[in-house]
Parts: sequence; C-alpha cells; structure tokens
Amino acid sequence: MSVWERSKMCFRLADAIERHAEELAQVLTRDQGKPLHGEARFEVSKAAEGFRYAGEQVKWLETSVIPVEAASKRVFSIRQPRGVYAIVTPWNFPYNIPVEYMAPGLAAGNTIVWVPAPTTSVCAVKLMKVLEEADVPPGFINLVTGPGPVVGDEIVGHPNTHAVGFTGSPETGRKIAQRAACKPCLLELGGNGPTVILDDADLDPAASATALGCWLNAGQICCATERILVHERVRDQVVEGLVTSAKGVVLGDPTRAETTMGPLNNEPTAHKNDGHIADALEKGARLLAGGSRQPKLGSPLFYQPTVLVDCKEEMLVNHEESFGPLAPVFTVSDDEEALRLANQCDLGLVSAVFTRDLNRAFKFSERLQTGIVMVNEFTDYWELHIPFGGASGKRSGVGRIGGRQALLEMTDLKTVCFEVGTL
Repeated sequence: MSVWERSKMCFRLADAIERHAEELAQVLTRDQGKPLHGEARFEVSKAAEGFRYAGEQVKWLETSVIPVEAASKRVFSIRQPRGVYAIVTPWNFPYNIPVEYMAPGLAAGNTIVWVPAPTTSVCAVKLMKVLEEADVPPGFINLVTGPGPVVGDEIVGHPNTHAVGFTGSPETGRKIAQRAACKPCLLELGGNGPTVILDDADLDPAASATALGCWLNAGQICCATERILVHERVRDQVVEGLVTSAKGVVLGDPTRAETTMGPLNNEPTAHKNDGHIADALEKGARLLAGGSRQPKLGSPLFYQPTVLVDCKEEMLVNHEESFGPLAPVFTVSDDEEALRLANQCDLGLVSAVFTRDLNRAFKFSERLQTGIVMVNEFTDYWELHIPFGGASGKRSGVGRIGGRQALLEMTDLKTVCFEVGTL
C-alpha cells in the first residue's frame, strides 16, 4: 500500500470507531470501570482522533538528501516499516494505549500483533470487531488474547515479529526487553510522578489540578500524581484543598452521570494500595481522608480517594507506583530539598511544578529527572501528538510514543547511496 492508501485506511478506522462510539464507551465502562460520562466517552473520541492524526501525519514524513564529498554520489534516506510489530498493552486505557501503537504502526506500513491485558479483553474484542468494518486488508491487525506471561512472551520472542511496543510495569518491561533480545523496543514503563508546589504558587488552581492528577481514572494512570511535594509555608492550604477535593469525589456506579470515580480494575491493584497506605501509617503518616475500600458500593474494588500527610522518604509511596487514588503529601523547606526528593525515585516519567516565578519554573523544568515536566499543569495533561516517555537512567522506559515521534520510532531509517557518474 502507498502512503496515501495507508492514510485513507487510518481515516476509515477512525470513522468506524466514531460510528460505534457509544457502544465502545459502554463496554469500556463495564469492562474497565471508569465513569461513562466523564472518562469513557472521552477515551473513545481520542482513539478515533489517534487514527486520524497518524493518517494525516504520515503523509508529511519527509526524509532528506544528504550532501557528500564525492561529486559522483547521491545519498538520501528513506523510511520503511519495521515489519511485524508486537504490541502488549495494559488495562487502564484499553482503547487509547493500543491505538497509540496501532495508528502510527499501520500508517507507517507495519502489521500489528496485539496482546491486550486479560482483565480488559472484552474491550479488545469489541474494538477489533469495530475495526473490521474499515476494510483493512486481512492480517494487518491481529488480536491474540490470553495470559500475558504465556501469549505475550511467545509473541515478543518469536522470530517472525520484528519490533516490540509495550506499556506496563517496569518489572514486566525488563522481562520483555530481555525476551525481545535485539529487536527494537518501544517501552513505556510507568512513573511515580512528583508534583512540586512552591511557596509562590497560585494555590487554589495548584491544589485543584494536583487533586485531579490523583483521582482521574482512580489514579490508574502511569503519569498520575503519585507524590505531592509542598513547601512548608503553604502546606496547610494545599492540604485543605486536597481534602476538600477528596470529599467531593462521587464514588460509585460508573454508568451513572453523577459518578466521578469508579472502582479499581483488579484485586492486585487494590491490594497494592492497601499495602502502601498501611506502610505509610505504620511509619508515621497521618490519614486525613479516605484510606479504605467501600465494598458496600457493590465491589471490594471501590476505593476511597485518600489523603496522607507527614509522608517520609522511606515509605513505599515515595519509591513505588501506587496506581490508585492516593495523595501522599511530603513537606519540603526549599527548592533544593524538593528537587532532591523528586529525583530520588528510580522512575522518571512525568513531573509537575507550580510556581509564579519564571526562573524557578525553568530551573525545575531542566533539573527534574523526568521525560516530561508540566509547569502549572497537572501531571496527567496529555495530547496525542506530544512525545511521551521516560528519562534516561530511570526505569520508565525507552523511546517516545506520540505524534511524529511515534512514526519515527516505528520505522527503519535506511540510507541509500547512488553512483551517478559524470553528469
């Protein structure tokens, strides 16, 4: 298929998603647990947009003619598909994250073998049925369901897959990289996003944005706000805003319009949050809101939005990704302490800083050891075309997904040299 034909295919895939948008959103809410009205419909719309963006962007993926010393030579570069792209995706965004790989992968000319998370395999099957309407040639997109350690391991290591894309935990990402051996790998492996609120910040917007970063999708986002580092002069005001926000969350049936937070997706995630809260309380943190499950709502996976204060460096919430609705607050006395604590974790995906001082904003944006830094914005802010990935030296992944960068990652750059003689 030519580039233009692949572009049209991506637009057809987007059209198919939009035709079935409400069905897809309903399945997403029931399978994953996120609220239908505030989150599920938005995710479906972004999945369609992802295919449109890739279909448009690939038409302008230009390469270059390279000047050389020899007068009789002409050297240029071209971009070619990598081949069969194996993608292994998680359960927190069962439409958007697969599309982040599928859309640029197909636009670039790859074929896709997709292994979804078992706990949202109903979403995966529904999405595939919808995509079948787009007149995609047989074999371009292939869905394989089953346990990740079995199915994913086989596909990642198979000699007939040529590259790997994975979003998930650092531990699984390391295993996938080892299993993939010398194949190109695009890995997004999570974070423990620090948000720094300095003493000159606009406090009400800072507290509101930070709380949203903790509660969105019940905290089950790799770029969620996982640690809140607040200057001691403004701590009480920020904490008050977080507690007010937590008490305003409507936890319940995700199909109801008034619900703003649904259940966690699975028991291991809930159990991890149990452990992080217990560890923090045992080591001296204080609980100001939430802190427990709400099984009376119909499932033990409903988890209260939780605010912890007096958190310390040795606590699990400082070093591990909680992946739940937790807002652990650490108090800092100056910029250097905030930077030291923020950079202490071996995860480095997204961070945020709130300040009115331009010099401080630039200092933090350059010294925070994350792949993405938000200034006066919450850590979950995201658009399809923004390069997204972790910092070197951390365990948050390799490469960048998003926009043009994804097309570059999912293609091979080939150099071609012509001998043209005397012209």
